[in-house]
Amino acid sequence: MATKQSALFICLGNICRSPIAEAVFQNILKERDLQNDWHVDSAALGSWHVGKSPDRRAMNTIKRHGIEYRHKARQIQKDDFNQFDYIFGKDEENMRELKRLAPTGSKAKLILLGSFDPEGDPIIRDPYYDDGDEGFEKCFQQCVRSINAFLDSLKN
Repeated sequence: MATKQSALFICLGNICRSPIAEAVFQNILKERDLQNDWHVDSAALGSWHVGKSPDRRAMNTIKRHGIEYRHKARQIQKDDFNQFDYIFGKDEENMRELKRLAPTGSKAKLILLGSFDPEGDPIIRDPYYDDGDEGFEKCFQQCVRSINAFLDSLKN
């Protein structure tokens, strides 16, 4: 049996975009019967929300799509860069910070998740300061498209 692959989803606070991406990834793995082949997690670049549940709008969006999900925010650690095969950022600021934090010679591939979006929408904008749920739904849909395209790319 092959070794499990691993993916870590990152955003600024680990309460909006990265939990949505983690939930979507886990759900797609389940749909493809690959859930036993992967270890998946999410984390924050900053420490503001450590120990808190995801934003209620993020959770509402996840639940509206029939996905069960639980998570407590955590901050990325140096070990994560060697524990995970793939670390996905959501925007250019995330990517700059990930590159700055990555220890020399670490194994993780740092990837902008939206770079896989077949609709060409590479930046997953932070909906945290939005009034409604629209930004969270857009984030969810970008994650679905990008994660499916990423997993399809591994077959080639």
